[in-house]
Amino acid sequence: MSSTATDVVRLLTVKGRTLAVAESLTGGLVAADITSVPGASQVFRGSVTAYATDLKHELLGVDATLLAARGAVDPQVAAQMAAGVRKALGTDWGIATTGVAGPEPQDGQAVGTVFVAVDGPAGANSGSAGGGKVEALRLNGDREEIRRESVRSVLALLLKELAGEQTGNERAQDTERNGGF
Repeated sequence: MSSTATDVVRLLTVKGRTLAVAESLTGGLVAADITSVPGASQVFRGSVTAYATDLKHELLGVDATLLAARGAVDPQVAAQMAAGVRKALGTDWGIATTGVAGPEPQDGQAVGTVFVAVDGPAGANSGSAGGGKVEALRLNGDREEIRRESVRSVLALLLKELAGEQTGNERAQDTERNGGF
């Protein structure tokens, strides 16, 4: 369990929000990290590991024309995966990973090309993604290192969005409830 996953679960719990995960190159590692946190069942609804490109369309609603034109390793695909899993599993937040862990390039993309995405609620004062946010990553290392860094990156992106969604009063209450951290 990572400290970032712990922080994500804590903030989701405080806010009464739910999360779903769509994974490709990480193959379930994001869901595993989240569910290793005690209390995750309060906020984590589930995940879809759509490793095959056709499943990204069939299960997550990613546009088939987009997949045919650009392949699965694309920022718009990541954004649609996050929005699709959020819709499919009925959650407040959806996150997604897609990319090339190696050892060979895929869809014309180099090993280490990764896109992580967050899709969350929009609100007048939320400061959140409100429709989606994608980060492009260029990662070094072997297959396992690329996959692990992808997990860390998508959780860090979600944590940033969740923290931006909190008002000052909610942060104070959260700190008080959780022993000052």
